[in-house]
Amino acid sequence: MADVSDTVGPSPAVDPSAVAERVEEVRARIARAGDPDRVRLVAVTKGFGPDAVAAALAAGVHDLGESYAPELAAKALATQSAGPEVRWHFVGRLQSNKVRRLAGVVHLWHSVDRRSVVDALARHAAGATVLVQVNVTGAPGQGGCEPTAVPELVAEIGARGLEVTGLMCVGAPGGPTAARPGFRRLHALADDLGIAECSMGMSGDLEAAVEEGATMVRVGTALFGARPAPRAGPRGGATGLRH
Repeated sequence: MADVSDTVGPSPAVDPSAVAERVEEVRARIARAGDPDRVRLVAVTKGFGPDAVAAALAAGVHDLGESYAPELAAKALATQSAGPEVRWHFVGRLQSNKVRRLAGVVHLWHSVDRRSVVDALARHAAGATVLVQVNVTGAPGQGGCEPTAVPELVAEIGARGLEVTGLMCVGAPGGPTAARPGFRRLHALADDLGIAECSMGMSGDLEAAVEEGATMVRVGTALFGARPAPRAGPRGGATGLRH
């Protein structure tokens, strides 16, 4: 099994008391923007070690997100004693050849955006719960299928025995104002398809996401601080997403 250090630099130390305070701050931000009872906080521990997982759990956050397959696999192994209270979310660009390794570990796959990934999930993670990632910004190279392709992909996923519970997107860079139109578009797409979950919003734009209908926000730096830069490019699973 690859070590966490295969994809990122040395993990910064995590102060559990600071994480607990930041969790409360983030929850307060969510409450100011909308109904906190309908928004799930996913703590993205990308770039940090198992101590970040322990700190999040101690602060009452049980939904944990990862962007790198080796890092998720290593942390899941290191935190097995935490039991079923840990719900792992894979939030990074998903490579088909990583699915088998993570099958049985991931609670929710956020970034399903193409048929090859659907094929891999159907083969190695039958019955998995997934979100369809949508490229709402039009940025080339960003993960996510085109908005017009979403209905067909959702139908394909259902036909392959997987459960689609919602959509996911990454907001446009430039802050909440720039990200808001994409969030609004994602929520409208989910409504049109009759699916409930909208995974959108990160540390810098979560208020806009909640105001536009987010049911999940993916937050990393606002909880754990700055993370080390990734060592690997796309082949290694690095995404560059600014959680």
